[in-house]
Amino acid sequence: MKFTKDEVRKAMLLYAVTDQMWLKEGEALADVVESVLRNGATFLQIREKDLAQDAFEVEAERLKTLCAQHGVPFVVNDSVEIALKIGADGVHVGQSDIKGRDIRSIIGTDKILGISAGTVEEAIAAEKAGADYIGVGAVFPTGTKKNATPMTMELLKEIVSSVSIPVVAIGGIGAGNILQLCGSGVDGVAVVSAIFAAEDPGKATADLLKLAEEVVASNG
Repeated sequence: MKFTKDEVRKAMLLYAVTDQMWLKEGEALADVVESVLRNGATFLQIREKDLAQDAFEVEAERLKTLCAQHGVPFVVNDSVEIALKIGADGVHVGQSDIKGRDIRSIIGTDKILGISAGTVEEAIAAEKAGADYIGVGAVFPTGTKKNATPMTMELLKEIVSSVSIPVVAIGGIGAGNILQLCGSGVDGVAVVSAIFAAEDPGKATADLLKLAEEVVASNG
């Protein structure tokens, strides 16, 4: 599917990032994702660091189909090759991936390109590299990236104001702290364990969606 820049900005609202480490016994990632999409996730990234490439590709194919059924953008973490092979909507990469490599020219103009950033300089570099959106964090302490130092609200606001493309906050975000992002200017929140580690991922998604709407509305 092709998404306009405005559709991508709106899709940042509640950005779910998969982590099957949190699956309960007998659960399949696709089944949990189906519930998450049905309950309001507006964007999905497959990020499975511990899966072998073949297994990752199979899961990515399944999730791409589910996202298409729900009209939700679907991107692959890091692997440009798999993203192109399965026809994902795009790819999300880190700063190291855009050094000496023109990801935008590789994936073409129709695909979504997300790039992580932790500083104003990285955010500006990401926009220059052709990013459609920036993932900024960690905004709170997170177990997903244990060496990540939480950024200040001042820095988050500075990053948001330094670029014209959408910014999604990531890192340790959950129902208990998400409203601290009110007034930050972000276009939405990206969450991992707040959804996939929840007892009921579908309900957690629905609850987080309401809170994310409150955060975005606070930006005026």
